[in-house]
Parts: sequence; C-alpha cells; structure tokens
Amino acid sequence: MKKSLKTLIVALPLAIGAVTGGNYFWQAHQARAAITATAAAANPQVTRGSIIQSVAATGSVVSNLDVDIKCKASGEITVLPFTDVSQIVKKGDLLLQLDPIDEQRAVDLAAVSLAESQAKLIESQQTLAVAEQNLTTTRERAVANQQAASAQAQDATEKAARRKDLLDRKLDSQEDYDTAQDAAQQAQTNLATANVTIEELKQQEMSLELKRQDVNLAEAQVKSDQINLDNANQALTDTRVMAPMDGVISALDVQKGQIISSGITNVGGGTTILTLSDLSHIFVLATVDESDIGRVAPDQPVRITADAYPGEKFQGKVVRVATRGVNVSNVVTFEVKIEVTSDNKQLLKPQMTANVEVITASRKNVLTAPVQAIARKDGKLVATIVTPTGTAEKVVTVGLTDGQKDEITSGLNEGDTIVLAKDDPQSKWHADPAKTANASTMLPGGGGKH
Repeated sequence: MKKSLKTLIVALPLAIGAVTGGNYFWQAHQARAAITATAAAANPQVTRGSIIQSVAATGSVVSNLDVDIKCKASGEITVLPFTDVSQIVKKGDLLLQLDPIDEQRAVDLAAVSLAESQAKLIESQQTLAVAEQNLTTTRERAVANQQAASAQAQDATEKAARRKDLLDRKLDSQEDYDTAQDAAQQAQTNLATANVTIEELKQQEMSLELKRQDVNLAEAQVKSDQINLDNANQALTDTRVMAPMDGVISALDVQKGQIISSGITNVGGGTTILTLSDLSHIFVLATVDESDIGRVAPDQPVRITADAYPGEKFQGKVVRVATRGVNVSNVVTFEVKIEVTSDNKQLLKPQMTANVEVITASRKNVLTAPVQAIARKDGKLVATIVTPTGTAEKVVTVGLTDGQKDEITSGLNEGDTIVLAKDDPQSKWHADPAKTANASTMLPGGGGKH
C-alpha cells in the first residue's frame, strides 16, 4: 500500500505537466490558424467558380384559378356533401342540393300545359283534314252539277229553238213550244245555280285557310309550352350545383338548412356557396421595383423560399411580366408572375408570403474576385496583387457581379493574391455608375448591373 502511494505521488506531477504542455501546443496551433485565416481574408486569391446575378423580390402565393361557386336557384339547402375547407373535389361532384318542391311543381304545371296544347293541336289538325276532305268532295260534286246543268241548258235551248222553227212553219203547237221554252229557262236557272255553288266554294276555301291558321297557332302554342317545360326542368336542374372542375375547397360560406339567394336574379349577385381553387399549378405574384424590371424576362429561372418552411427550397420560372406598372406613393413597381415548378410546390398555400430570386444571368467556371478588390483609377478598373517583391497594380475587365464577387474576364490569373481596398469596403468602383454600363455590355439583358 505504501509503495503504491509513493508511485502515485511521483506520477502525478508528470501527468499534470503533460496536460499543461498539450494545452499550450493546442492554443499555439489555434493562434497560428487564426493568423493564417486573417491573412487569407485580408489578401484573398483569384479563384474559379460560379457567379449568379439575380433580382430579389417578395410576393404572394396564388392558385391557378379560384372560382366562386353560386347557385342559379334560390331556396333552402337540403344536401351539402362537402362541409369543410381543404376537401378535394372532382369535376361533376355534387356540391349542393336545394329543396326542389317549388321547381318540381312548376315542371308538373308546364307538362300539363304542354299536354293540353298538344291535344288542341291534334284536334285542329283533324278538323283541318276533315274540312279539306269535305271541300274536295263538295268541289267535285259542284263541278259535276255544273257540267250537267250546262249540258241540260244547252239541250233545252236547242229544243226550244227547234220548237220555235216548227211553230213558225205551222208544224207544231204553241203549247209544245211554250213547254220547251219553260224547260230551257229552267235549265238556264239550274246552270246559274251550279255556277253559284262553284263560287261558294271559294268561301269554303277561305274558311279552310282559317283552319290552317288555327293549326299554326296550335303548333306555336305547343312550342311555347315546350319551352316553358324546358325552362322549368332547367330551374329544377339548377337546384343542384355540380363542380365545374377538379379542385380544393378553399372557402365554405354556407351550411345545411341555410336559405340562399339566386346568383342570376338577385341584384346583389346572390349567395356565394364556396370557393373552389385549382392547385394543379401554383404561382407567385411578385412585386419588382422599376429599377430591376428591365432585367426580368419570361422563362428565367427563379429561386423561391417561404417563411412557413425554413430551409425548404422551391424552384420556378417567370411566366409573365406586367406591361404596366403600379404607382404607389411615387414608387413604381411591376407585377411578375412566377410558376412554381418543383415537386414540393404543393407545400405552398394561397396567400402565403414568398421570397423570390429571379436569376437574370449566370456564369460557370469563371475567374472571380471579391468586389472590394476592384477599384477605379484614372478611368480604368484596377486590382492590386501581391508579388514576390511587393505589390503591383493590374488593369482588369469585369463581367457579372453578384454584389459579393466580380467575374474577372481579363487582367488576373487564377491563384493571384489580391489586396482588398481599405478605404471603402464596397470599393469606389462599385459606386460608380460607369461600371454598371461597362458590365451590362457583357451579357444581353442587363448582366453586370450592381
């Protein structure tokens, strides 16, 4: 036991010394690393990488289409299959049923009226057919009588003439002549009567035309009653509201048992039943300042984030740029419509606030340098590099910038160590509008604007 205690007393100082020495060397290594990092930050190198120029804005998430559903009829809601928001609806689904008793009565009355007018039409058609047949028979009889009367009149007249000739030659008696003369006159009277009967047929023809008009009126009444029946059936159909498209219920404004007003006969526009949203396509309506709108164009890619989903990234593209701006307090902005194209787009809900970054230009595998390393001197863009003998200034040209680093198109090489400007952390060149004009010539569409 005493030996072990003695050994422990000897080993303890050695262990403490080892720990102290290790801590010293670790602190020294950390100090050297910090110095190296500080030096690298103060004098970074020209490196290859990607540079992206973008326009940032905020906007609101909207659906592809929002349809306020109303009912053409008025009445009490008896069936309401969907009772909450966020329910999925398919085209043709029943959304609402009103009490149809009044509309059904109107259908029944219209059907009775139609049946009555159809019966009257049949009656008038049959009456016309009978009248036409009677007219045909009467005409044939009258024509036959006229022909017979005409023949008899001619025969009687000829007989009377012969009796007259015989009487003049004293070959016949006065009595026989008078009888023949009476017969001739009677035949002429019968012919005149037959002719009058023929004329009377014209009146029957006019009466027949009136019967034809009765048929036309009866047909018109049938058509009118058929239209009334169709309207009544449509009104009955209108008591049922069907979904006009696939979508999601985003608002529900009624409940079962509620009495609603018609959307087409009510002066106020009627009762809104629900709002159906088409979420097959999701869009962001972003507001872009007029100073940036010149660089935004359709089909440009867009990065999208939402405060509701920290860390979640969404992708999209510009589909429309408003042709007219909106002036609010002398600040002009333009609406840009962006379609969300990434697979996670269903996470976004209408009316959410979204942050967008429209990619207006990009470069890959290009030389880049911090914006603080570029300055303007004597009308030229220069950068100071570290050489084995000190420092030297190089004339450079630049392309795109993302606000943190510039694309170096000439004047520097990969690996060059550059000195950051100390007087202005943003560099005087980046505050000079001339740099913007120079850079914007590098890429169509405004690339290079700072």
